[in-house]
Amino acid sequence: MPQFYRAFLTFCLLALTGCATAPGSSDAPTINADAQAVSSYHIGVDDQLQVSVWHNPDLSVSVPVRPDGKITVPLIGDVDAGGKTPEEVAAEVKNKLQAFVRDPQVAVILVELRSHEYLSRVRVTGSVRTPVSLPYRQGMTVLDAVLAAGGTTEFAAADRTELYRRAGSATKAYGIHLDDILQKGQLSTNYPVQPGDVITVPQRAF
Repeated sequence: MPQFYRAFLTFCLLALTGCATAPGSSDAPTINADAQAVSSYHIGVDDQLQVSVWHNPDLSVSVPVRPDGKITVPLIGDVDAGGKTPEEVAAEVKNKLQAFVRDPQVAVILVELRSHEYLSRVRVTGSVRTPVSLPYRQGMTVLDAVLAAGGTTEFAAADRTELYRRAGSATKAYGIHLDDILQKGQLSTNYPVQPGDVITVPQRAF
């Protein structure tokens, strides 16, 4: 691999993690349950919302968020939704409806999450067929992520693969015996991944 490309991958990795990395570890990575949740969800494009107005079914509607970040609600027209929480959208709909309905009670429910903008992701880089950034899915493992990247190339040093995971103010690297996983079915380092993980498969030295 050209020197500039290795430097570029290193830069990207540091940019993603935003901190220094520790040497590769043979310890199994710990799963941080808090990393799989956020304090509040912000609505994104293509998310499906249910807007319900109490005792006014004609004003209740199920709508997707348009590319311009807006939804259309009967009687009041367009309402900004992109980047806001469901509670904030409900408050705006209520405020606009007060010109037409006495004391409207509005609820906005996220019916279907389609936007990837606010989802945590798992990234696979290096000597894989198709470097990818994947939406995290519960139960996902290192093998799942690597297969989604098309597997390794013929130039990969698979058994020097590393999993980078944020740990407090630093990023810790965990050694992955990827060749053992792919070729021998030895799953001892087929660790569960979590949102924000970066898996890097290096190239063999020639």
